[in-house]
Amino acid sequence: QSRHDPVPCPTMHLVARHELIGSTAVLQLAGEIDLATVPRLSDALTRLLMHSGTVAVDLDGVHLLDDAGLGLLLGAAGRARKSGNDLVVVCSPGALRDRLTLTGFDRAVTVVERVSH
Repeated sequence: QSRHDPVPCPTMHLVARHELIGSTAVLQLAGEIDLATVPRLSDALTRLLMHSGTVAVDLDGVHLLDDAGLGLLLGAAGRARKSGNDLVVVCSPGALRDRLTLTGFDRAVTVVERVSH
């Protein structure tokens, strides 16, 4: 598969694509991030975090993000910081962005509306 091909999870509830925009590795997600899809997302994040620089996780295609997904993203952001890198979350205004604010996620991890080029 090329780096732009969708990688479906076994449950087909989450599709992940990654691309490089400038020096930022962008992981574009679509579908559901829940207990069933967290292992696949964890693998994708681990691979991207092995490279130096910034990783942006684009949640604009995600319609469900449960507590397991939030925890995974928080842990990944912490690992990125420990290795001298950065993880940001891309999320447009709406219900999911409201959830990130209500849970305090946006106080621990940088949340932006779009990837900077």
